[in-house]
Amino acid sequence: MNQYETVFILNPVLSDDQIKETVKKYEDILVSNGAKMISKEDWGLKKLAYPIQNKKSGFYHLFEYQVSGEVINTLEVEFRRDERVMRYLTVKLDKHAIAWAEKRRNRNKQKA
Repeated sequence: MNQYETVFILNPVLSDDQIKETVKKYEDILVSNGAKMISKEDWGLKKLAYPIQNKKSGFYHLFEYQVSGEVINTLEVEFRRDERVMRYLTVKLDKHAIAWAEKRRNRNKQKA
């Protein structure tokens, strides 16, 4: 099982309920395929570096999880099909990135 990090941007016109429903959908896809969720972060509404689909902002979400590589393809197919998702990026973490992500999580816990 490899460790992955996925960041996805949701359309800014969605309501809070629609955002929660969408995030839950992707979390359920991962968990039902045997993923172990390590962390989830809601980064909120952020300004985009460049317009996507004529939108200048989007709701950012980050998932960090462990899963086998075959599940990533299933997840990304669902991202492509969903019109609420404007962009997504999945990255396989190496040992240095895993250590950095752990530091980031601990720093975020201390702030809260």
